[in-house]
Amino acid sequence: MSFLASLRLAIIGFCMGSADLVPGVSGGTVAFVAGIYDRLINGIKAFDVDLVRLVLAGRFADAIRRIPWGFFIPLGIGLLTAVFSLSHGLTVLFRTHPVELWAFFFGLVSGSVVLLARTTWPWRVADGLGFLIAAVLTYVLVGLPGVQMAPTLPNLFLGGAIAICAMILPGISGSYLLVIMGLYQDVLAAVATRDLVSLAVFVLGIGFGILSFVRIVSWLLRTRRHVTLVALTGIMLGALRTVWPWKEVLTTRVNSEGEVVPLLMGNVLPTDPGQVLVAAVLALIGGVVVVGLSRLDPANAA
Repeated sequence: MSFLASLRLAIIGFCMGSADLVPGVSGGTVAFVAGIYDRLINGIKAFDVDLVRLVLAGRFADAIRRIPWGFFIPLGIGLLTAVFSLSHGLTVLFRTHPVELWAFFFGLVSGSVVLLARTTWPWRVADGLGFLIAAVLTYVLVGLPGVQMAPTLPNLFLGGAIAICAMILPGISGSYLLVIMGLYQDVLAAVATRDLVSLAVFVLGIGFGILSFVRIVSWLLRTRRHVTLVALTGIMLGALRTVWPWKEVLTTRVNSEGEVVPLLMGNVLPTDPGQVLVAAVLALIGGVVVVGLSRLDPANAA
């Protein structure tokens, strides 16, 4: 792989990591817009039962060759760079300028919806119906009131499986679904206290989600690509509910530094016309960023 191709993947990874830091925004959206979603899905598929068998049999060289390292290494470097370099800054911005930051990501996701809709147009009646169903179901799902599931091992396994499935889909945030399930704080606590049993079960759930759900998505993209892309467009549209700029805090949590921070939020209407104008400008900038990301896809570079 050339240096420019690796640099392109690192930039996409950085953008994916930035998106994954925001509750309600999925790195899968960035992967889709940048044109690497299929490669990402097929790359994740390499982590399967056959790989585990090779490792258990001591055939490490064969196991290593199954993984597309030329794809994952630059992508991972970019993603981790974003996580470690932007997490503090985004936390501060969410505390000091939440409306403005949410507006930017609202524009980013909105632009992604428009871009993907254009690539799948024209639609048939069945396509429009699939789009509508996906949008409505996602809108309802991300608006469900939070429940408090007990952090039992079966629930942690289920949470890991659901979270990774959501992260794979463009538009849906796995961490946001953990919040809705009431497991978000428990997972964070398990990390902070080094609860290896809980973490191991959670990771097993993630592994199960990867082994099962990724194959379903891959099959759909291979056999029903058009209608699948239309449905994913609907998912991203419905997920706009999570990035609406104006919010009120419904529940809070205490973070690792002892600070009370928002956990679950609801949407409200804006009341300041000046703030609406600023938010609109930032949303437009977010849309422009999407166009720039789409240019990272060689198919759209011309």
